[in-house]
Amino acid sequence: MSWQLTAGDLPDLARGATLLGTGGGGDPYIGKMLVERVLGERSITVLDPDELADDLFVIPTAQMGAPTVMIEKIPAGTEPTLALRTLEAHLGRRADATMPIECGGINSMIPLVVAAETGLPVVDADGMGRAFPELSMETFAVYGVHGSPLALAGERGERVIIDTGDDDRQMEWLARGITIRLGGVGHIAEYAMSGADVRRTAVPRTMSMALALGRAIRLAREAHRSPFDAIADTLAPTLYSHVRDLFVGKVTDVERRTTDGFAKGRAVISPLDPANGETFEISFQNENLIARRGGRVVAIVPDLICVVDHESAEPITTEGLRYGQRVRVLGISTPEMMRTPGALAAFGPSAFGLTEEFVPVETRA
Repeated sequence: MSWQLTAGDLPDLARGATLLGTGGGGDPYIGKMLVERVLGERSITVLDPDELADDLFVIPTAQMGAPTVMIEKIPAGTEPTLALRTLEAHLGRRADATMPIECGGINSMIPLVVAAETGLPVVDADGMGRAFPELSMETFAVYGVHGSPLALAGERGERVIIDTGDDDRQMEWLARGITIRLGGVGHIAEYAMSGADVRRTAVPRTMSMALALGRAIRLAREAHRSPFDAIADTLAPTLYSHVRDLFVGKVTDVERRTTDGFAKGRAVISPLDPANGETFEISFQNENLIARRGGRVVAIVPDLICVVDHESAEPITTEGLRYGQRVRVLGISTPEMMRTPGALAAFGPSAFGLTEEFVPVETRA
């Protein structure tokens, strides 16, 4: 059933989407402010994917670039709708709805900016079920919908159309190069598809799940209950049903660099009592990719590796990691449609150059 999203929902949505973003997806606070600026007292219609007409025309919208750049290079706010209109003109057809390409961080908010400016509804689904660093890493592509043609817009009105046919990796490579030359951030419209395609290829109801997660964390804190129990209880009946505590400790080292249009690096987390336990290490490329405890892998992409404040459960992005933070690391299982051989080829360990094999987080010892 469709539902209405208001400005009052945005803080909870941003919190939940940041958790699902596994450290990436861009700064949610900036995204929330962009939506609030254009939404005001109005509401946005959110469509359930199961209720979409087969011929409904959906164009997802998003921001791309390194999260570290986005902190300092704040969008003008006009770029996402410009990208949408550019792709519409190229295709000769108006969109009936927009949709996130990922449910993490700022990219949970960009389609809402477009919806608030255009009056379009937003589909409650996305193509990653979390956040991934590359445009080709989509369930859309895994199940037969390709990203081209893609429209990319910059803050000064620059517009580019990229059409690589069914080669989504080439599309990503070209779009990344243009984004770097725009200063490290660009806004895109891509993966145009029908309502029938959405039902077949998208991860369903991730927006409503993010909202429920963010609200559950907030309400648990207000009631002085465990926000970690609230996370587990909220996810239990969903496609993300398994939550594991992986580590609790203090961030003692962060290595982070912006290269090739990505924020890459690692974080080391030490036990609060050095006499007990092993050091924990996370490697990331925009998003957290692999977690090792004492050198042993305990979670790996595409499962979610989420770093949160060890008391409040407030999610922490990779660009927000700082020395001295007391954190808890959670491992969350991804939906089965993201664990098929085709899905793992697109965004499993080997897609990031990792030699370790994927083992579901819930089955690891």
